[in-house]
Amino acid sequence: MQSIQFEQRTISYYLQQGEGIPLVFVHGFCEDSTVWNDFIQRFPSQTILRIDLPGFGQSELIEDYSIARYAEVVNNVLDLVGMKSCILIGHSMGGYVSLEFAKKHPEKLKGLCLFHSHPYADSEDKKAGRKKSIDFINKNSSIYYVKQLIPKLFTKSYQGSNHLELAKLVFSASQYSTEGIIAGLECMIGRSDNTEVLSSLNIPFLFIIGKEDTVVPDYTKETARPNIASIHLLPDVAHMGMLEVPKKCERIIKDFVSVVEQFSEDNA
Repeated sequence: MQSIQFEQRTISYYLQQGEGIPLVFVHGFCEDSTVWNDFIQRFPSQTILRIDLPGFGQSELIEDYSIARYAEVVNNVLDLVGMKSCILIGHSMGGYVSLEFAKKHPEKLKGLCLFHSHPYADSEDKKAGRKKSIDFINKNSSIYYVKQLIPKLFTKSYQGSNHLELAKLVFSASQYSTEGIIAGLECMIGRSDNTEVLSSLNIPFLFIIGKEDTVVPDYTKETARPNIASIHLLPDVAHMGMLEVPKKCERIIKDFVSVVEQFSEDNA
Protein backbone atom coordinates (compact mmCIF):
# COMPACT_ATOMS: atom_id res chain seq x y z
CA MET A 1 0.00 0.00 0.00
CA GLN A 2 1.03 3.57 -0.66
CA SER A 3 -0.20 6.64 1.17
CA ILE A 4 -0.70 10.39 1.06
CA GLN A 5 -1.26 12.97 3.74
CA PHE A 6 -4.67 14.62 3.71
CA GLU A 7 -4.86 17.40 6.29
CA GLN A 8 -2.23 15.62 8.38
CA ARG A 9 -4.05 12.30 8.21
CA THR A 10 -2.71 9.22 6.41
CA ILE A 11 -4.79 7.97 3.50
CA SER A 12 -3.76 4.64 2.01
CA TYR A 13 -4.24 3.46 -1.54
CA TYR A 14 -3.06 0.85 -4.01
CA LEU A 15 -2.19 1.71 -7.61
CA GLN A 16 -1.86 -0.91 -10.34
CA GLN A 17 -0.24 0.62 -13.39
CA GLY A 18 -1.62 -0.63 -16.66
CA GLU A 19 -3.50 0.36 -19.78
CA GLY A 20 -6.82 1.88 -20.75
CA ILE A 21 -9.12 4.22 -18.88
CA PRO A 22 -8.24 3.91 -15.18
CA LEU A 23 -10.73 2.13 -12.93
CA VAL A 24 -11.08 3.60 -9.45
CA PHE A 25 -12.70 1.22 -6.96
CA VAL A 26 -14.30 2.78 -3.87
CA HIS A 27 -15.31 0.31 -1.18
CA GLY A 28 -18.42 0.28 0.98
CA PHE A 29 -19.16 0.67 4.68
CA CYS A 30 -17.22 -1.61 7.04
CA GLU A 31 -14.97 -2.62 4.16
CA ASP A 32 -11.63 -1.44 2.84
CA SER A 33 -9.79 -1.66 -0.46
CA THR A 34 -8.86 -5.30 0.17
CA VAL A 35 -12.47 -6.30 -0.54
CA TRP A 36 -11.48 -5.96 -4.21
CA ASN A 37 -8.29 -8.08 -3.91
CA ASP A 38 -9.54 -11.13 -5.76
CA PHE A 39 -11.83 -9.25 -8.10
CA ILE A 40 -9.17 -6.98 -9.61
CA GLN A 41 -7.10 -10.03 -10.55
CA ARG A 42 -9.60 -10.31 -13.40
CA PHE A 43 -8.23 -7.02 -14.81
CA PRO A 44 -4.47 -7.73 -14.95
CA SER A 45 -3.65 -5.20 -17.67
CA GLN A 46 -5.95 -2.38 -16.58
CA THR A 47 -4.85 0.70 -14.63
CA ILE A 48 -6.57 0.35 -11.27
CA LEU A 49 -6.68 2.55 -8.19
CA ARG A 50 -8.13 1.37 -4.88
CA ILE A 51 -8.47 3.67 -1.88
CA ASP A 52 -9.07 3.05 1.82
CA LEU A 53 -11.69 5.60 2.83
CA PRO A 54 -11.00 7.52 6.06
CA GLY A 55 -11.43 5.39 9.16
CA PHE A 56 -11.24 2.09 7.25
CA GLY A 57 -8.35 -0.17 6.29
CA GLN A 58 -5.07 1.65 6.77
CA SER A 59 -6.51 5.16 6.39
CA GLU A 60 -6.89 7.42 9.39
CA LEU A 61 -10.15 9.16 10.18
CA ILE A 62 -10.23 12.80 9.08
CA GLU A 63 -11.74 15.72 10.95
CA ASP A 64 -15.10 17.19 9.89
CA TYR A 65 -15.92 13.97 8.12
CA SER A 66 -18.79 13.64 5.66
CA ILE A 67 -19.51 11.82 2.40
CA ALA A 68 -18.58 15.01 0.56
CA ARG A 69 -15.27 15.17 2.43
CA TYR A 70 -14.56 11.53 1.63
CA ALA A 71 -15.05 12.47 -2.04
CA GLU A 72 -12.39 15.15 -1.62
CA VAL A 73 -10.05 12.52 -0.22
CA VAL A 74 -10.60 10.47 -3.39
CA ASN A 75 -9.94 13.54 -5.50
CA ASN A 76 -6.70 14.25 -3.64
CA VAL A 77 -5.43 10.73 -4.28
CA LEU A 78 -6.28 11.04 -7.98
CA ASP A 79 -4.39 14.32 -8.17
CA LEU A 80 -1.36 12.88 -6.39
CA VAL A 81 -1.05 9.91 -8.75
CA GLY A 82 -1.66 12.13 -11.78
CA MET A 83 -4.95 10.52 -12.76
CA LYS A 84 -6.79 13.17 -14.80
CA SER A 85 -9.83 11.05 -15.66
CA CYS A 86 -11.27 7.68 -14.68
CA ILE A 87 -14.24 5.36 -14.35
CA LEU A 88 -15.45 5.37 -10.75
CA ILE A 89 -16.83 2.10 -9.38
CA GLY A 90 -18.47 2.74 -6.03
CA HIS A 91 -19.78 -0.10 -3.89
CA SER A 92 -22.55 0.75 -1.39
CA MET A 93 -21.23 3.71 0.67
CA GLY A 94 -18.54 4.03 -2.00
CA GLY A 95 -21.34 4.78 -4.44
CA TYR A 96 -22.47 7.68 -2.27
CA VAL A 97 -18.89 8.96 -2.28
CA SER A 98 -18.69 8.51 -6.06
CA LEU A 99 -21.85 10.56 -6.64
CA GLU A 100 -20.47 13.38 -4.50
CA PHE A 101 -17.25 13.20 -6.50
CA ALA A 102 -19.26 13.33 -9.73
CA LYS A 103 -21.10 16.41 -8.51
CA LYS A 104 -17.91 18.30 -7.65
CA HIS A 105 -15.48 16.99 -10.29
CA PRO A 106 -17.51 15.96 -13.35
CA GLU A 107 -14.63 16.81 -15.68
CA LYS A 108 -12.62 13.92 -14.23
CA LEU A 109 -15.23 11.24 -14.93
CA LYS A 110 -15.46 9.07 -18.02
CA GLY A 111 -18.10 6.80 -16.49
CA LEU A 112 -19.67 5.91 -13.15
CA CYS A 113 -20.82 2.58 -11.72
CA LEU A 114 -23.18 2.29 -8.77
CA PHE A 115 -22.32 -1.19 -7.52
CA HIS A 116 -25.11 -2.17 -5.11
CA SER A 117 -25.60 1.49 -4.33
CA HIS A 118 -28.19 4.22 -5.00
CA PRO A 119 -28.54 8.02 -5.21
CA TYR A 120 -31.07 8.64 -2.43
CA ALA A 121 -30.49 10.26 0.94
CA ASP A 122 -31.41 8.18 3.99
CA SER A 123 -35.09 7.90 4.80
CA GLU A 124 -36.12 8.84 8.33
CA ASP A 125 -36.47 5.14 9.18
CA LYS A 126 -32.99 4.44 7.83
CA LYS A 127 -31.53 7.32 9.85
CA ALA A 128 -33.20 5.99 12.98
CA GLY A 129 -31.77 2.54 12.31
CA ARG A 130 -28.25 3.90 11.90
CA LYS A 131 -28.59 5.89 15.14
CA LYS A 132 -29.63 2.71 16.92
CA SER A 133 -26.51 1.06 15.49
CA ILE A 134 -24.36 3.86 16.89
CA ASP A 135 -25.99 3.42 20.31
CA PHE A 136 -25.39 -0.33 20.12
CA ILE A 137 -21.71 0.16 19.26
CA ASN A 138 -21.22 2.65 22.08
CA LYS A 139 -22.89 0.35 24.61
CA ASN A 140 -21.36 -2.90 23.44
CA SER A 141 -18.57 -3.10 20.89
CA SER A 142 -18.03 -2.59 17.19
CA ILE A 143 -16.95 -6.25 17.03
CA TYR A 144 -20.43 -7.46 17.98
CA TYR A 145 -21.90 -5.00 15.51
CA VAL A 146 -19.90 -6.23 12.51
CA LYS A 147 -20.61 -9.86 13.43
CA GLN A 148 -24.29 -9.06 12.95
CA LEU A 149 -23.81 -6.79 9.93
CA ILE A 150 -21.58 -8.75 7.56
CA PRO A 151 -23.69 -11.92 7.07
CA LYS A 152 -26.76 -9.80 6.23
CA LEU A 153 -24.95 -8.51 3.13
CA PHE A 154 -25.16 -11.97 1.51
CA THR A 155 -27.88 -14.39 0.49
CA LYS A 156 -28.68 -17.26 2.86
CA SER A 157 -27.26 -19.65 0.28
CA TYR A 158 -23.92 -17.83 0.17
CA GLN A 159 -23.78 -17.64 3.97
CA GLY A 160 -24.29 -21.39 4.22
CA SER A 161 -21.44 -22.34 1.91
CA ASN A 162 -18.85 -19.61 2.51
CA HIS A 163 -18.17 -19.58 6.24
CA LEU A 164 -14.45 -18.88 5.82
CA GLU A 165 -15.03 -15.90 3.51
CA LEU A 166 -17.51 -14.39 5.95
CA ALA A 167 -15.14 -14.97 8.86
CA LYS A 168 -12.39 -13.11 6.99
CA LEU A 169 -14.68 -10.16 6.31
CA VAL A 170 -15.83 -10.04 9.93
CA PHE A 171 -12.23 -10.17 11.16
CA SER A 172 -11.18 -7.39 8.78
CA ALA A 173 -14.09 -5.18 9.85
CA SER A 174 -13.38 -5.88 13.52
CA GLN A 175 -9.96 -4.23 13.12
CA TYR A 176 -11.42 -0.83 12.26
CA SER A 177 -11.63 1.72 15.04
CA THR A 178 -14.96 2.32 16.72
CA GLU A 179 -14.58 5.97 15.75
CA GLY A 180 -14.17 5.09 12.08
CA ILE A 181 -17.25 2.88 12.00
CA ILE A 182 -19.40 5.44 13.83
CA ALA A 183 -18.11 8.16 11.49
CA GLY A 184 -19.21 6.07 8.51
CA LEU A 185 -22.70 5.73 9.96
CA GLU A 186 -22.90 9.45 10.71
CA CYS A 187 -21.70 10.29 7.20
CA MET A 188 -24.44 8.18 5.67
CA ILE A 189 -27.08 9.75 7.93
CA GLY A 190 -26.04 13.23 6.87
CA ARG A 191 -25.51 12.71 3.16
CA SER A 192 -27.38 14.58 0.42
CA ASP A 193 -29.79 13.21 -2.14
CA ASN A 194 -27.87 13.00 -5.41
CA THR A 195 -30.59 11.79 -7.74
CA GLU A 196 -30.10 14.79 -10.03
CA VAL A 197 -26.49 13.82 -10.63
CA LEU A 198 -27.71 10.91 -12.74
CA SER A 199 -29.25 13.26 -15.29
CA SER A 200 -26.79 16.16 -15.03
CA LEU A 201 -23.73 14.32 -16.40
CA ASN A 202 -23.29 13.31 -20.02
CA ILE A 203 -21.36 10.13 -19.28
CA PRO A 204 -22.28 6.44 -19.30
CA PHE A 205 -23.65 5.02 -16.05
CA LEU A 206 -23.62 1.40 -14.89
CA PHE A 207 -26.07 0.07 -12.32
CA ILE A 208 -25.37 -3.32 -10.74
CA ILE A 209 -28.32 -4.37 -8.61
CA GLY A 210 -28.74 -7.50 -6.51
CA LYS A 211 -32.28 -8.86 -6.64
CA GLU A 212 -31.91 -10.18 -3.08
CA ASP A 213 -30.26 -7.01 -1.76
CA THR A 214 -31.99 -5.89 1.44
CA VAL A 215 -29.67 -2.90 1.93
CA VAL A 216 -30.44 -0.88 -1.21
CA PRO A 217 -33.95 0.54 -1.70
CA ASP A 218 -35.71 0.16 -5.05
CA TYR A 219 -34.51 2.98 -7.28
CA THR A 220 -35.25 1.34 -10.63
CA LYS A 221 -37.10 4.40 -11.95
CA GLU A 222 -33.99 6.53 -11.48
CA THR A 223 -31.93 4.34 -13.82
CA ALA A 224 -33.80 6.00 -16.70
CA ARG A 225 -32.28 9.40 -15.86
CA PRO A 226 -28.86 9.07 -17.55
CA ASN A 227 -28.59 9.48 -21.32
CA ILE A 228 -26.54 6.28 -21.45
CA ALA A 229 -27.18 3.57 -18.87
CA SER A 230 -26.32 -0.11 -18.52
CA ILE A 231 -28.62 -1.80 -15.99
CA HIS A 232 -28.01 -5.26 -14.58
CA LEU A 233 -30.36 -6.94 -12.11
CA LEU A 234 -28.56 -10.00 -10.73
CA PRO A 235 -30.78 -12.88 -9.57
CA ASP A 236 -29.84 -14.75 -6.40
CA VAL A 237 -27.40 -11.97 -5.47
CA ALA A 238 -27.57 -9.70 -2.43
CA HIS A 239 -25.19 -6.83 -1.66
CA MET A 240 -21.76 -8.27 -2.53
CA GLY A 241 -21.78 -9.22 -6.20
CA MET A 242 -18.00 -8.94 -6.52
CA LEU A 243 -17.79 -11.93 -4.14
CA GLU A 244 -21.08 -13.69 -4.85
CA VAL A 245 -20.87 -13.76 -8.67
CA PRO A 246 -17.41 -12.40 -9.59
CA LYS A 247 -17.32 -13.81 -13.13
CA LYS A 248 -20.64 -12.20 -14.01
CA CYS A 249 -19.61 -8.86 -12.49
CA GLU A 250 -16.28 -9.04 -14.32
CA ARG A 251 -18.06 -9.43 -17.64
CA ILE A 252 -20.48 -6.60 -16.84
CA ILE A 253 -17.70 -4.17 -15.93
CA LYS A 254 -15.53 -5.11 -18.92
CA ASP A 255 -18.50 -4.54 -21.23
CA PHE A 256 -19.09 -1.19 -19.54
CA VAL A 257 -15.45 -0.19 -20.03
CA SER A 258 -15.92 -0.86 -23.75
CA VAL A 259 -19.04 1.34 -23.76
CA VAL A 260 -17.13 4.15 -22.04
CA GLU A 261 -14.20 3.85 -24.42
CA GLN A 262 -16.49 4.05 -27.45
CA PHE A 263 -18.38 6.99 -25.95
CA SER A 264 -15.11 8.80 -25.24
CA GLU A 265 -13.91 8.25 -28.81
CA ASP A 266 -17.20 9.47 -30.26
CA ASN A 267 -17.10 12.61 -28.15
CA ALA A 268 -13.39 13.39 -28.42
